Amino acid sequence: MPAFTCVDAAVPPHGYAFAWDGALPAQGAFPGDASTTADGPTADLSSPWSTDLSAKLYRIDGWGAPYFCVNASGDISVRPHGAATLPHQEIDLMKVVKKASGPKSAGGLGLRLPLLVRFTDVLKHRLESLQQAFDVAIRSNGYGSRYQGVYPVKCNQDRHLVEDIMEFGAPFDFGLEAGSKAELLLAMTCLTRARPEAFLICNGYKDEEYITLALIARSMDLNTVIVLEQEEELDTVVETSERLGVRPVIGLRAKLRTKHSGHFGSTSGEKGKFGLSTAQILSVAQKLQRLEMLDCLQLLHFHIGSQIPSTALLSDGVGEAANIYCELARLGALMRVIDIGGGLGIDYDGSRSGGSDMSVGYGLDEYANAVVRAVMLACDRKHVGHPIICSESGRALVSHQSVLIFEAVSSTSTKSEASSSIWPNHACLLDELADDAHSDYHNLIAASLRRENETSVLYAEKLKQKCVDHFKDGILGLEHLAAVDAVCDLVSKEFDVADPVKTYHVNLSLFTSIPDFWAIGQLFPIVPIHRLDQRPVVKGILSDLTCDSDGKVDRFIGGQSSLPLHELERGGGAGGYYLGMFLGGAYQEALGGLHNLFGTPSVVRVSQADGPRCFAVTLAVPGASCTDVLRAMQHEPEVMFETLKQRAECAGGDAVSCALALAHSFDTMPYLVFDANGGYSVVSGGDEEGTDGMSSYSDGCGEEGDQEWESMRCLSV
Repeated sequence: MPAFTCVDAAVPPHGYAFAWDGALPAQGAFPGDASTTADGPTADLSSPWSTDLSAKLYRIDGWGAPYFCVNASGDISVRPHGAATLPHQEIDLMKVVKKASGPKSAGGLGLRLPLLVRFTDVLKHRLESLQQAFDVAIRSNGYGSRYQGVYPVKCNQDRHLVEDIMEFGAPFDFGLEAGSKAELLLAMTCLTRARPEAFLICNGYKDEEYITLALIARSMDLNTVIVLEQEEELDTVVETSERLGVRPVIGLRAKLRTKHSGHFGSTSGEKGKFGLSTAQILSVAQKLQRLEMLDCLQLLHFHIGSQIPSTALLSDGVGEAANIYCELARLGALMRVIDIGGGLGIDYDGSRSGGSDMSVGYGLDEYANAVVRAVMLACDRKHVGHPIICSESGRALVSHQSVLIFEAVSSTSTKSEASSSIWPNHACLLDELADDAHSDYHNLIAASLRRENETSVLYAEKLKQKCVDHFKDGILGLEHLAAVDAVCDLVSKEFDVADPVKTYHVNLSLFTSIPDFWAIGQLFPIVPIHRLDQRPVVKGILSDLTCDSDGKVDRFIGGQSSLPLHELERGGGAGGYYLGMFLGGAYQEALGGLHNLFGTPSVVRVSQADGPRCFAVTLAVPGASCTDVLRAMQHEPEVMFETLKQRAECAGGDAVSCALALAHSFDTMPYLVFDANGGYSVVSGGDEEGTDGMSSYSDGCGEEGDQEWESMRCLSV
């Protein structure tokens, strides 16, 4: 029976006096009321659900192939060797989370969430797949040289990741690209363990110190190329090389006419930020010829922009650059290498479409084949030898290798659920409304009983706005406003206009871990990593922990404004609700900030291994503590601790417990500690859960107490 039909019997026809005891009908009593599901607000909840449907819903087979899939348990599995992964080699992400976050007493690592999981085998497979794609293209087209890539360390400067790339790329003479002095020092150090043929590409704006470092690297027999971004950098290179007695190898960055029209194309075209125009390229070549240094010019570099959407645009840009390369060879330069820069895109939304910045319309093989053919065509036309092809495909190399895992800790209620908390005296409160509002209230009830949907909604909005104005003028109290909200929510639910989207509060800082979403609107696949054998019945958006209105994710791949989610389960050992952000291995860690002093997540490095779990954790790093983030902003945690401890002693009370709690707080991550039974808890010693704040530390003795005292003593030193 419709809700307002139930009220009808209690409404006198002439006066509309509303005798209402505040009770609400059960969910689904309103006509057209249906639980919101992933398939839409009117999905058939009785139909069976499957992991295959979840994979289709979240587009996992699109953006996730060949590394991510849904297993029979309803969890996300990682396929570390891509399509060649055997069933027993798949890694269940939930097992990784349990291993990382479980208490040490139970064999876990005791790490806090959020958690960044790096899969070294995925990184190795990406690098080998890129190399193989070019090797196949070179053989099939009869190309007369080779491919030799470099990793641009700006994409992710993590030490272990860069070292892994050096190890996995050693058989292919894979090198590094640097764009700053610090990155150059990093690259130089890593390349001392590489073969001498590996390139060290020096990009970015340069001063004398930068160029001196690059020439020192050259003197160490590192295969260093100084790429000129500006014409005036040549003078500094020449003067510094003469002073140091080191003959440089020089490259030029060309500013192409070919332009990438997407967001990432701002560095391309004639008005791009970087590179030399054709006139400047000629000027540099002529000056080198006068200085008898034209043999030093050996590399041409260009960059159309990240996420090149199509092979047509790619071929156009590579063809233009290859012709410049040939002209430099004709002028007498000892050209050997064409560096096609970055631009090899990845499919963030699984659409395999060249129509947006979130996807690309090609794969590795098609990309490599387009590059090889374009270079070969230009060189053969002008009878120039085929150069070594170098690329700086950082995004394509490292995006897949890490997954950010975080927990949803609570959710807001929809309007219809919120109205279930109304109390019996609402009828009296509604009778106390001012005359104009009371009239709108009567009109609302009458229109609702007549089933005039649009009219009812209009009266509800009018009543609500009028009562808000009265509240601001001090005419109505908070109870009156709540009663009006309850009635308007009933109308919204009755006529199916209530907002069905819930806000899920996640234990994460968007600004620290997914900064590109906030800064440039970059979308990443976000998916529950478990319960995928169950139907998601909620449309949700994600709200982070920061005190910032921008700290939310309300746009998702596929052009969606909400994400299909499951209801949060509490109590009975239900556990938490875990989400994963995928394809974020490039740029996010380096760009992340310390907004609200939320620091870096915990990190585990995982490799495929034999055994019941199918994986081994080869590195575990706790996330940044409160001490770490405070020190990063020039605060002195040791002094802060002493100041607070002295204040606690002066205030009386249990100074020992206060000191222990303070030491613990300085030593732990700023993120929330969530109890799966539905509350927030204090963790003692990184392992055991406390009960309620200070009481966790009240004993002051035993193993946990000793650990807290040790933390405090370390801060005091």
